[in-house]
Amino acid sequence: MKLLLALIPILPLLGFLVLAFFGRKLSRSLIALIGTGSVGIPAVFTLIVGSMFLTSVPSGGATVVKLWEWLNTGGLSADISLRLDALSLVFIFVITFVGFLIHIYSVEFMAEDEGYSRFFAYMNLFVSSMLILVLADNLLLLYLGWEGVGLCSYLLIGFWYKEPENGYAARKAFIVTRVGDVAMIIGLFLLFVNLGTLNIDQLMVSASQKWAVGSPLAVWAAALLLGGALGKSAQLPLQTWLPDAMAGPSPVSALIHAATMVTAGVYLIARTHVLFALAPAVQTAVAIIGAITLVVAGFSALAQHDLKRVLAYSTISQIGYMFLALGVGAWSAAIFHFMVHAFFKALLFLAGGAVILLLNEEHDIYKMGGLRKKLPLVYWTFLIGSASLCALPLVTAGFYSKDAILWVSWSADKGGTWLWLAGSVGAFVTSLYTFRLVFLTFFGEVKTQPTRQPGNLIAVPLVILAALSLLSGFIELPESMGNIHLFSNLLGPLLPAVQLSNENNSELLFQLLASVISLSGIYVAYLLYFKKSAFAETFEKSRLIHFFYRGWGFDRLYDLLFVRPIVWLSEIDRNDFIDIISRGIGRFTYHLNGLLSILQNGKLRWYVMSLALGIVFILTLMIYL
Repeated sequence: MKLLLALIPILPLLGFLVLAFFGRKLSRSLIALIGTGSVGIPAVFTLIVGSMFLTSVPSGGATVVKLWEWLNTGGLSADISLRLDALSLVFIFVITFVGFLIHIYSVEFMAEDEGYSRFFAYMNLFVSSMLILVLADNLLLLYLGWEGVGLCSYLLIGFWYKEPENGYAARKAFIVTRVGDVAMIIGLFLLFVNLGTLNIDQLMVSASQKWAVGSPLAVWAAALLLGGALGKSAQLPLQTWLPDAMAGPSPVSALIHAATMVTAGVYLIARTHVLFALAPAVQTAVAIIGAITLVVAGFSALAQHDLKRVLAYSTISQIGYMFLALGVGAWSAAIFHFMVHAFFKALLFLAGGAVILLLNEEHDIYKMGGLRKKLPLVYWTFLIGSASLCALPLVTAGFYSKDAILWVSWSADKGGTWLWLAGSVGAFVTSLYTFRLVFLTFFGEVKTQPTRQPGNLIAVPLVILAALSLLSGFIELPESMGNIHLFSNLLGPLLPAVQLSNENNSELLFQLLASVISLSGIYVAYLLYFKKSAFAETFEKSRLIHFFYRGWGFDRLYDLLFVRPIVWLSEIDRNDFIDIISRGIGRFTYHLNGLLSILQNGKLRWYVMSLALGIVFILTLMIYL
């Protein structure tokens, strides 16, 4: 098992190296084989390792594979060690399996792109970095994977770099997430200085022994780690990079949103839950930030015209649900929703990407319409993903994962009315914007004709993800509906169970209420965007919807507070003495090059004479010195 576990992150890394160094010399079919195979084989290994782990490792236990010693200096010891436990097993399953389906889809989606080998090289490195992140046995190795996914997001968001706006989006994602990463690395320094280790297990044990609940050091450490999580998972106030990240190809969007980067913050908080339990104020902040984010992003999604931007804001909102669950101590509910969300959000991005591809790169949903009959496979799979996103009762996986979060946001000791209300408003808005997207894209009159039908390499991943979007929720049924609890049984020994304070409340009643909220949102979307009421047109043109369209003005605010002052300071500082020195060095080098170029005049006799003079000069030195 240890060898297979080590190969899971290594194989995508090897795929990256092969494609990076030799990709231009390989055929497209071989590039596709290496790119997909280096993720597909780890997916198979994950199933084997998972089966062996569940049957041989005690509940709550872990398997650690030390590959080699990385650092051992100044009291800091960090190994390249991989840790497999129930939490990391769930994540590597999603990363490899969903990542493999996205790679298969990409073979057809990117078939005509000139950067074919470069695309798969970046994608392989992305998957490898995320696997290192979730398998790391210490926070320093986790941070290596953390920065690796940040680098890959920059490379893939700006993949079509010839368009200036794509380069801007890539830089924005890189810079905004760096804000959170700076907080995180300071948090790692704080933990090491005070606890003497970055090994995750030792760190959690030492923190619980040395720090009391509410200790200032525990609060600062948790708050700094939360800063890193907010940046990577695009939560308030660091959410502005994610909608612009849609500049990358659709498979990139699916990988970032479903299986890799934006879920890293959720993993970090769950992995270090002991620290957050020692800092109740910070844990409460996690819940509040998640609740506000899911509402803010939901209303922003309601105003977008670009299909992918609707889904981007949807991801921000759904990650908000995960943060809400983490904040009230419902650790397993958050991870359960992460898994289900990975399936239906990957499905939505891939199906949406197919629509864009088959409509000659048309992104505007108001220029689509009538695709229900033109692209039936894409329609039905997109509809299934949409139903799961809306938590359609009983038949979709999203219902079971989101219902668990709404229930604990009310009934947990750290929950409450306002958190539940925010989650419920978010659920209504989710149904509204999702079926707005469905009705405008697939119903009504045809405004843009599709060029062709999707091929098998696009169709097969859509069908598999659609099945998972329906069935994966049944592995964790609520108490009121059955006794199947595979997910919480798996994570239970590792993550503490949420404490419920309102035991007299009926969970079944809240499930019925959640179902009514979800169905009501779909019905309102039907009235507004299928029946096309006059109110819908007025609403779409209102100042309020324009405010939502602009992401509640966060970009403008940050532009005023940070971007413009820095640009202004740069302008007035343009001609300082450092610039004079650097420009002087450049001019000197330029003129020196001009002098040297005189010798390169293309006349052979000058070259021979120069060579002869040089020989004479050297011989003279040898004789007289």
